[in-house]
Amino acid sequence: MSKLKTYCNWSSGKDAALALYYTLKDDKYDITELVTSVNSHYQRVTMHGLPIDLLQAQTEAIGIKSTTIELPENPSMDQYNQIMERTTMRLKDEGYTHSLFGDIFLEDLKQYRETELEKVGLTGVFPLWKKDTKTLINTFLDLGFKAVIICASAKYLDEDFVGKTLTKDLIKKLPDGVDPCGENGEFHTFCYDGPIFKTPVAFTIGEKTYREYDTPNAKGEKTGFWFCDLRS
Repeated sequence: MSKLKTYCNWSSGKDAALALYYTLKDDKYDITELVTSVNSHYQRVTMHGLPIDLLQAQTEAIGIKSTTIELPENPSMDQYNQIMERTTMRLKDEGYTHSLFGDIFLEDLKQYRETELEKVGLTGVFPLWKKDTKTLINTFLDLGFKAVIICASAKYLDEDFVGKTLTKDLIKKLPDGVDPCGENGEFHTFCYDGPIFKTPVAFTIGEKTYREYDTPNAKGEKTGFWFCDLRS
């Protein structure tokens, strides 16, 4: 039986890495492309803030072809949907049938993804869906994955948190109400080593910065984030 041609929605972080790990071990799927959304203005991975050169080094260390989706600095929802639809149509035309995600429990996000994929005839794959996040993060670390925190919501975490390597001790020290996998957007990571990597990705820790963004569906409100710059 032929395998299902699948691309991975690659964020550069731990959840995408664990989802990719599980799906690579599943004989049903053939993953031949990692697709990442980037901010075309800053040339960094959206939300995570990872520089493009480190993204390229990361995907080269994994050994799977990678492509990027160029997004404007502040796209409207209509702009975003149009750009994503062009991308998914291109992938569909290239023979892809399935789209891999690292989502865990955000129902509205999963429904949105599935609705948009259905428009072009693609099927979503969610290997981490509804799994316990404490178990997932411990499994991630037990498998030998390594990641550094590069972005954190100032609502939950302070400047000291970014730039730290993800460990079980660090997870235990998370404030009450913060998900162990940061599934509610509390923090994002850069995964630089583990069983899906041929070699670790070399990098150094750079400066920390604080930025504010408009809060979705909350007119006039801002949400603050701490970022830690990484350098190749």
